[in-house]
Parts: sequence; structure tokens; C-alpha cells
Amino acid sequence: MPSRGKIASAPPEARACTTSANVGLTTDYVFRGVSQSNEEAAIQGGVDFTCGKFYAGFWGSSIAFGNGTEIDLYGGYKTTVGRFNLDLGFIYYGYPGTGGEELSYFELKGAASTEVWKGGTAGVTVFYSPDYQNLFGFGSTGPVTTVEGTISHELPKVGMFSPTLSATVGRSFFSDEPFPGFDPSYTYWNVGVTLGFLEKWSLDLRYWDTNNEGHDAFGEIADGRFLATLKYTY
Repeated sequence: MPSRGKIASAPPEARACTTSANVGLTTDYVFRGVSQSNEEAAIQGGVDFTCGKFYAGFWGSSIAFGNGTEIDLYGGYKTTVGRFNLDLGFIYYGYPGTGGEELSYFELKGAASTEVWKGGTAGVTVFYSPDYQNLFGFGSTGPVTTVEGTISHELPKVGMFSPTLSATVGRSFFSDEPFPGFDPSYTYWNVGVTLGFLEKWSLDLRYWDTNNEGHDAFGEIADGRFLATLKYTY
């Protein structure tokens, strides 16, 4: 799964700066329940930089709109307060060379997570965009706040695989109506398992869905679907 700076573990202790990179292939690039690749496969990859508790990076994917490319830039600060891991950061979603209507937008992010039982972690993330743009053809929709909750549990190793179960539920609240009488606010969720293997590889198998059936804001690209993502990190 693309992380774009999301909390994946406890923040690192202060140490020399490090760099890592990843490349992946997914059967469908789904973002907050909505397919960005028109239900087709996508190639993805990124680079992460970490210096003590600060991080930054960029991530890209093939998509089915604009000029066919999404490039995201992100950064932030992670720390620990008591038993909670905190993450404050930003994400810039870029669609270079789209021409015509500008699709790129910016989000602020605040997240907290903690271990709730041995091997189990729960967290909440709030995203805020003052001018949310990428609504797959709807253009600018004004301020949007997204609240997302995630829970995960590490399972015992099975052969060469280290499985982790996880689930997410979120809702995007749109302040403005792109069309009179139409509120595109919606709820999305996913559940799946990530299989880590051979140290640097992972295979994520996941089911996504939304409540799109309630107002049909996105059409078939927000219907329920299974997808698989293979990623190599080095």
C-alpha cells in the first residue's frame, strides 16, 4: 500500500539520515475507495528520506486521467508522547502536465497510533485540504476533511511469510457542493492481509468498498473490489 508518510511503526530514534526506495505493481490503484487507474493495473514507486524524527519523500503512480501520471510529495515530523506515536505532516498530490483544469492539491495531516494489545495497533488520521481538487473530473470542490481509522495485527510467521491483518474505515467530508443539491461526502473502507517475505518483498491482498451506492457519485470506479499489490523495498 502506498504509505505517503503514514505511521507504519514507532518513530525512529535520532540517528544519521537514511534513504530507502520502493517499486511496485498493483492490479488497481485505489485511493480512498475510488480507482485512480480506471480499474486497470498501475506501476508505482517512491523514495523516502529520514533524518532523526523528520521525514520526506515522493511517490508516483500511473493513473487513468490527466496526463497519466501522479507524483506526490510529502514530509513531516514523528515523535512519541507517552504510549502514543504522533505524526504531523503534509502531502502534495501533483498531476504534472495535465493542461487545462488544474488537478493538483495539498493536504495537512495529523495522526496518532498506539499498541492496543500485543501485536495489535490502532490509529486515527485526520487530513485537511483547503481546496480539494482530484475528484475524478469534478474539479475543485473546496475544503475537504477526511477522518480515517486503522487497526492492524501481526500474525505468527507462516513459512517464509510474515502476515499482518489490517483494516481501515474513513469518511471524506466535503464543505462545498460541486453541483447544486449534490453532496459528494462518502465513506470508504478496506480489509486485507500484507505478506512480508524475503526481507524486502511484500504482497498485499485487499478488499475495498464505499457507500457509493447511496448517491452514485463516482460510478463503477468506487464499487467493491479485490486487488493485489506486489512491492519491493530497498
